[in-house]
Amino acid sequence: MIQRMHGAARGWRILFALVGWAGLIAQYVLLLKGGTRSVLGSTVVFFSYFTILTNVVVALALTAPALFPDSRLGRWTATEGVRAAVAMYIAVVGIVYHALLAATWNPQGALAVVNQILHTVMPIAFVLDWLLFVPKGRLRWIDPAKWLTYPLLYGLWTAIHGQIVGWYPYWFIDIGALGWSPALVNFAALLALFLILGLIVVALDRALSALGKGDSSLTPS
Repeated sequence: MIQRMHGAARGWRILFALVGWAGLIAQYVLLLKGGTRSVLGSTVVFFSYFTILTNVVVALALTAPALFPDSRLGRWTATEGVRAAVAMYIAVVGIVYHALLAATWNPQGALAVVNQILHTVMPIAFVLDWLLFVPKGRLRWIDPAKWLTYPLLYGLWTAIHGQIVGWYPYWFIDIGALGWSPALVNFAALLALFLILGLIVVALDRALSALGKGDSSLTPS
């Protein structure tokens, strides 16, 4: 049973790693083709989106344990805490997009397909990965507070970069358009969402542990 579950996890991760990397590459190519900035400027803009950065993390967290399980990155991304945090981050990507951003634009053609991969398919795929294949019962209630480091660093980068170039990736944290106070209030609300979802993840981890869920063969030695 353990070997069967391990094989399912590896197959799942390879499949969605391919989907994730394909979506990221396609999004980058479409940005270069449709943009008016230089390659360098377009690249900086590309990696200024939380969606892109988090999908890169997701793709790495799927690829490394499946293909390079003995590498430092493979062992680190296979740990329960890392996978839980990444599941929470990408869940926020999907929630925020569908709640706040989906109604503000209408992508067509290839862009619409890529958009769904990054905002819908990958969030669902990685959350299911965490639910189905990751050992449960080892998360702590303090972990969600620690997981806020990543969005806090992203917010700091966004504020600094935005002040320098006068551009922000998302309307709800656009300091130039909204002003500091509304933008900071919106960002604080986002941090609260991260924290709440993190606590839900820990609660699920505890509950699923009690039911004996999760594949212990995936735990790095």
